[in-house]
Amino acid sequence: MEFLAKIVQAFSPKADAFIFMWAILTTGVFALAIIIERFIYLSTRQGFKTDLFIKNILTCIEKDDVTSAIGICKKAKNMAVAQVIRAGIEDAGFGSERIRNTIDESMLKIVPQLEKRTGYLAVIGNVATLIGLLGTVYGLIMSFAAVGRPGIDAAQKSELLANGIATAMNATFSGLSVAITAIMVYSLLKAKTTRIIDELDEHSLRVMNALVERSFKTHKYHISASQLKEGVRLHITHNNIKIFTDNKMIKEINI
Repeated sequence: MEFLAKIVQAFSPKADAFIFMWAILTTGVFALAIIIERFIYLSTRQGFKTDLFIKNILTCIEKDDVTSAIGICKKAKNMAVAQVIRAGIEDAGFGSERIRNTIDESMLKIVPQLEKRTGYLAVIGNVATLIGLLGTVYGLIMSFAAVGRPGIDAAQKSELLANGIATAMNATFSGLSVAITAIMVYSLLKAKTTRIIDELDEHSLRVMNALVERSFKTHKYHISASQLKEGVRLHITHNNIKIFTDNKMIKEINI
């Protein structure tokens, strides 16, 4: 308790090097804000029961029930993999190339959001260490200046020397405390982000392959011979095929 009391006293404007202590505290507050925000954000984007979610999506795609698959994605709300997959499913009827491009675009949009601000913790860790070192150097300068000051007895010099060293050690302790915490949490958040991105890569590829396979399925349609005339014309747009004969549409096929 006495140690903590001395640390608190080091923030007093009357204390030597108090400005360094407040600078370290400021970096600590910024680090805490980033840690809380990132943990909340990544937790909501990671979701839960991801394997079951993907299984349900693939089941809907196999049954050619795109509407239900989109509904499952909407229920997942902020889950990152749901956002990526939903974009691909919504463009499921526009061909394999469109599906791939849409999923890639969604990945390029979401991945930077997952990594956003996490790197600042590593910077804060380095800055806090350097500020603590600066406070340490300042405290040592004050100590040696006190020892070399003329006209001061030995007892007073010892007291000034002890105060200077205490100032230096307080700055060192505070800076390293913030730095170690920031760097450790940075490592945890980085690992969490990497795990989410790996899941995105794996699951989006599985769903994309299923959607592409669906887009290549062969559909059989029967047109009676009486409907066919000498001139038959096809009008194809994306997933829609219209069959005309004698300028009259006799069949419309949605793939």
